Amino acid sequence: MDKRIFFAAAILVACDQAAPDGSTMTAITYPATRQDPAAGDSLFGEWVADPYRWLENDTSAETAAWVKQENAVTQDFLKGIPFRDAIEERYSELFNFPKVSAPTKVGDLYFIHKNTGLQNQFVIYVRQGLEGEDKVFIDPNAIDPNGTTTFDLLGASNDDRYMAVSINKAGSDWQEIEVWDLSTMTKLGDHLNWCKFTGAAWYRDGFFYSRYPEPAKGTELSTANKFQKVYYHKLGDPQEKDVLVWENKENGDLYVGAGVTEGEEFATLYVSTGTDGFEMYYHDLRKGGLPTPATKWVALQQGFEHKTSIVDFVPTTGHFLVLTEVDAPNYRLVEVDPAKPAQKDWREVIPQRSELLQGVNSGGGLLFASYLKNATTRIRRFKLDGSDEQEIQLPDIGSAGGFGGKRDATFGFYGFTSFTDPGTSYKYDYATGESEVFYRPKLMFDPNDYMTEQVTYASNDGTQVPMFIVHRKDAQKNGRNPTLLYAYGGFNISLTPSFSTSRMLLLEQGGVYAQPSLRGGGEFGEEWHKAGMKEKKQNVFDDFISAAEYLIGEKWTDTPHLAVNGGSNGGLLIGAVETQRPDLFGVCVPEVGVLDMLRFQKFTAGFGWVPEYGNAENSKEEYAYLKAYSPLHNIHPGTKYPATLVMTADHDDRVVPAHSFKFISTLQAAQAGPAPVLIRIETQAGHGAGKPTAKIIEEQADKWAFIFRNMGFTPQYPDSTSEAQASMH
Repeated sequence: MDKRIFFAAAILVACDQAAPDGSTMTAITYPATRQDPAAGDSLFGEWVADPYRWLENDTSAETAAWVKQENAVTQDFLKGIPFRDAIEERYSELFNFPKVSAPTKVGDLYFIHKNTGLQNQFVIYVRQGLEGEDKVFIDPNAIDPNGTTTFDLLGASNDDRYMAVSINKAGSDWQEIEVWDLSTMTKLGDHLNWCKFTGAAWYRDGFFYSRYPEPAKGTELSTANKFQKVYYHKLGDPQEKDVLVWENKENGDLYVGAGVTEGEEFATLYVSTGTDGFEMYYHDLRKGGLPTPATKWVALQQGFEHKTSIVDFVPTTGHFLVLTEVDAPNYRLVEVDPAKPAQKDWREVIPQRSELLQGVNSGGGLLFASYLKNATTRIRRFKLDGSDEQEIQLPDIGSAGGFGGKRDATFGFYGFTSFTDPGTSYKYDYATGESEVFYRPKLMFDPNDYMTEQVTYASNDGTQVPMFIVHRKDAQKNGRNPTLLYAYGGFNISLTPSFSTSRMLLLEQGGVYAQPSLRGGGEFGEEWHKAGMKEKKQNVFDDFISAAEYLIGEKWTDTPHLAVNGGSNGGLLIGAVETQRPDLFGVCVPEVGVLDMLRFQKFTAGFGWVPEYGNAENSKEEYAYLKAYSPLHNIHPGTKYPATLVMTADHDDRVVPAHSFKFISTLQAAQAGPAPVLIRIETQAGHGAGKPTAKIIEEQADKWAFIFRNMGFTPQYPDSTSEAQASMH
């Protein structure tokens, strides 16, 4: 074998150097990652080199050796941070409080997720009646002592007899599905494989679900997911007997999912090219029975330019309630007669407003409309015909969700969270409109010590962008507060106030947390989203850069004390702004980021992001704008880059780790400054969901130790936990 495939002698890129706080940092020796000069692509007459493409092979021995070497370098650096272990100890204290979900009602049973504090995974309990005794339904910690297996309730049968349960292992998006008999609390023999991004829509004695063909062995976590299909599984049958309901043999780049209305009147079908618009169809189960691939579904919305979804079917009127942004970029609710689905026959129930209507739930014969006003939740309830509007008073300015239930329910549940409230759940009485606390956690800090303000700043083109700023009430604008700027900016996703235990590591030290509502997100409707898509993606990065400049200009912080962070599409954001403005930030932490914008569509679910980003192979225009900001392709040798900790995981089959592998290899070779540029690769973990508590604590301790160290900031902790214990609330 050619010796060039092995790593060359490591390159010493930093000798003992002064840390920002004046102490001495550990010398960093990066592995000299092999480059393949022949690897690359010719796109529209231009050769695009890709010398680290061999790292895309996530199962090769060479990649495994590289991962081991890079992790060793990173861990050596982190172990040299004198306060790293103190951060982990403090974070464990902050994290160690009981966590309880709002209940899921199934007949007379209530399912509740609980974690005593530091359990790796939430335990699913079930109780008979709301005041009944909790009994363990599924304990993932007992099933998998390593804590890397998660269980989720996919949905109960309409007679409340059976529950479909989803299983994910080691952080992968791949789902296995099993079924439980709730009358005996026993698991049945049904077991389904190769499912992904699916629920369980029950009909009669089985359910609809989506799955992919089984991938070739060894490619499960990297190969492109193609030709998702809808099947019907009848209880008791082996998976090979499941009935094919829908497929598209010509176009493999589609997401598809089925649903069923509460009374099993209609099956619904969702078809999408990605994470933007989608098509919506329905089939009358009362007349046509189980659909087949030959079934002619009725179109409610065709084409992928809009988002139109069925909220509910109302038996008393025989009509659908439908949420749509057709002729309403901030969304509206309309009534649709299944016999006359043309848009000209839609009747408006809740008109569009200046505020974004982000969702509608039904329960107990009522509608609950969730609005966003300046990226914070407002809930209004209506009768099914849109009359009798009432605003539900929430505990504070923050984020709320829930309220829904079955048609005959008398009460429902909702949750509320904010930057300093980790999640309080409430019981809501449909008749009286009264809320009562179901569960409020006790905390290891006093939320009254902190405040949230919302400011507006101008982006470089003059667009006004809102931003939350969270800090201790006694924080001063001294120009050097340790600050974290976090954002997402894409896929119509709204970043609203939410709690993060790890963020308290910053706030309790007098630090500042800032969260802008960038274009590309959904905070202000579809127009705001489209202003950050495809050829307009640079607006997202400009908004973020302007947020950083605002924080510095207002004396909240300065460049050395400013860290920036984001994950997934937010990881792309951090990679892009770091390569565009390396002078502006002190520390950059891109997590599970989409960093190679010329090849993302070739892996796992990447095809679904093409409507958001474009595809470099589609046209010269798309190639040009993608390459112009692609983080991997805009790293320039001889540049002084900020301290960087790239974070990814070996089982991430959403944004494959090759993005991070190639980015950090290129960055390490290009770095001309003294700041460390490292990668932390978690094992037996994925894109983020379901990560065990032990891994979360280790990961966040590493992340914040890296951030503080490279800011030159030393966190201060009491000698014992007595102070923390005394301040429990």
